[in-house]
Amino acid sequence: MTTEWAAFQEAMGYIDEELDNFQANKKAMRLLERTDKMAAWDIIAEVMEAPGCANHKPGDKILLSPLGLLRAHEGPEVVCVHALPPLSLAVAVIQERLCSDLDPEPYMFDRLSCLDAGVRCGGWGQAFFKIYPVRRE
Repeated sequence: MTTEWAAFQEAMGYIDEELDNFQANKKAMRLLERTDKMAAWDIIAEVMEAPGCANHKPGDKILLSPLGLLRAHEGPEVVCVHALPPLSLAVAVIQERLCSDLDPEPYMFDRLSCLDAGVRCGGWGQAFFKIYPVRRE
């Protein structure tokens, strides 16, 4: 085993069998080979509207990574848990485009809402987001 794979195995906490399974997974290997390319991008979830939402206001920007990370230290102090599931789907689509050597723009379905139904439908509030990738500087 190379030093790089030993370091990866330690960082992930994999036992030998799990590392073998990872290395045999072509999709996982393709993603791993493209992490540098994906690290060159951020994904912004910008609040367009948020009627009745106690947490998010228009203009708020939640920063995400194509590697599947929420950059909480760079965005709003509080992120509502109901915003995360739809945002994770958007990240997966952009991640897939980058892994397939495609331009992450145009991202066709770039508008979404949190999972709260809003006060008119028995919820509390609802946040609407525009999702867009930006190249890191």
